[in-house]
Amino acid sequence: MTNNLISKIEAILFYLAEPVEISFLAKTLDISTPDVEKTVGELGVLLQNRGVRLVFHNNEVMLVTAPEYSEIIEKIVKEERERDLGRAGIETLTIVAYKGPVSKKDIEYIRGVNCQWALRNLLLRGLVEKKGSEKDERVVLYSITFDTLRHLGLSRISDLPQYEKIRKQLEAVESSEEIAPTLEEVGEPTESVGYNQNEQ
Repeated sequence: MTNNLISKIEAILFYLAEPVEISFLAKTLDISTPDVEKTVGELGVLLQNRGVRLVFHNNEVMLVTAPEYSEIIEKIVKEERERDLGRAGIETLTIVAYKGPVSKKDIEYIRGVNCQWALRNLLLRGLVEKKGSEKDERVVLYSITFDTLRHLGLSRISDLPQYEKIRKQLEAVESSEEIAPTLEEVGEPTESVGYNQNEQ
């Protein structure tokens, strides 16, 4: 049972790829907070000599890469920043731009697919930023950054093409099959942020 619980917590932390509250783990797994804390501690011990580690802060826990492998991680990050965003990145950035601040859950509902890696790529490039929700501290919200506005040549977010119309369309989405229009489709230049319109 203990090993199974450790694996479940590890899977949750890997999937979310962001700080997770102990209380969230307890509620999700339907176990007590002390049991979660004990199991997370056991997981931390198991990962001491692995490529990832557990970091604890303010009743939150997160999986991170081991510091001794920072050089190779930095190399990968550099390569990712130089690579084109691709269709997934463009669509995700568009949703964040028109609907933000928006949660990962809502982005995935609109696109109908997991957006973890697309968001990670956008965060690495400094095109989006995240912060906690004022309504629910367990929820992380994503917004575009000042750098994104600067790259697009905009003074404010509402200057995006058809901003009000598209924002209302996104708010009214009822099916996960509906996909938001991309910035290219509404006429916004894409070259300045490394977009590749041909990449799927």
